[in-house]
Amino acid sequence: MHVLVMTVVHNPEDARILHRQIRALVDAGHEVTYAASYTAHGVVPRPWVTGVDLPRAAQRKRIAAVWAARRLFKRMRDKVDIALIHDPELLFAVWGVRGRPPVVWDVHEDTPATLSLKPWLPSLLRPPARFLARLLESTAERHLHLLLAETAYAGRFKHSHLIVPNETWVPDTVTPPGDDRVVYLGWLSRARGVAEAIEVAKLLQPYRVAVELIGYADPQSRPALDEAVTEGLLEWRDFMPNDEALKRLDGALAGLSLLRDEPNYRHSMPTKIVEYMAHGIPVITTPSPRAVELVERYDSGVVVPWEDPKAVAKAVLTLRDDVAERRAQGARGYAAARANHHWPNSAKRFVAQLEAWAGVTR
Repeated sequence: MHVLVMTVVHNPEDARILHRQIRALVDAGHEVTYAASYTAHGVVPRPWVTGVDLPRAAQRKRIAAVWAARRLFKRMRDKVDIALIHDPELLFAVWGVRGRPPVVWDVHEDTPATLSLKPWLPSLLRPPARFLARLLESTAERHLHLLLAETAYAGRFKHSHLIVPNETWVPDTVTPPGDDRVVYLGWLSRARGVAEAIEVAKLLQPYRVAVELIGYADPQSRPALDEAVTEGLLEWRDFMPNDEALKRLDGALAGLSLLRDEPNYRHSMPTKIVEYMAHGIPVITTPSPRAVELVERYDSGVVVPWEDPKAVAKAVLTLRDDVAERRAQGARGYAAARANHHWPNSAKRFVAQLEAWAGVTR
């Protein structure tokens, strides 16, 4: 089976797209052409895919990327068995193309809810944009195949669709959590707690507990992060490929998830929490419902109030001073991740579903 995978929004090294889904397809013996914004992100295609460079869709500049993807899709339609798209913008790249192969839209997020997090979108345009997003979703359901990243997304659609959760690769063994470094892995923005992370770093500095942030920061957050790095408050590694970034979790005291109370986060599981658990470190999280559900079910971390850096710092120091509890939380989280959130558990279902839609038999 030859699969065309396209994204113009996500980094080509996106964990869900490249390190889980594409890797599962390649491991199953399928050919993948991966079209993404390599040049714009300064990324080189992995040798196990055929890379095609596309413009990046960012802020209000999206039309050129969509049209480039549409031209590529038209050229490739007779050469691939199925196409997998990862951005709602790419719905416009595939609709109305005659003789196209089956198309799958992987729904990563609550598209209407995310519009409240777009600083480049004027507030007056957000209600009509949400209406358009709902219309796009309903139209896509009628004409395309859908995969959902969260069970909570099912309520937005009339029919049932395969859930492909944001699980992670859980290593066979892990390093016990240490006592001098906390980490954050993921996108960095105001809504995801950048200001709180910087304040936590200030509070922990006298106690010689380092704060390490790993992830791409949006333009609004970069000045504050640059200043914090210059002042020696924290270490910010910017974007790293997922397989490299996950190694930085090993041996940390705890992993931070400082999401604010935003609509898009109320129904979504922060993937970083599963990644922290998978690497055997305690989780410190704000009380988004799915995060609380996971941490409390497995007793794998601490829940702190919204926008409360002092509570976060206190939780860090409590874990630092209690070796037995720190290691117990890390061990319980690791065991739960290995049993219930290990990506290979879902990879086979994901590959089998794409094969069925493409009409491929083994």
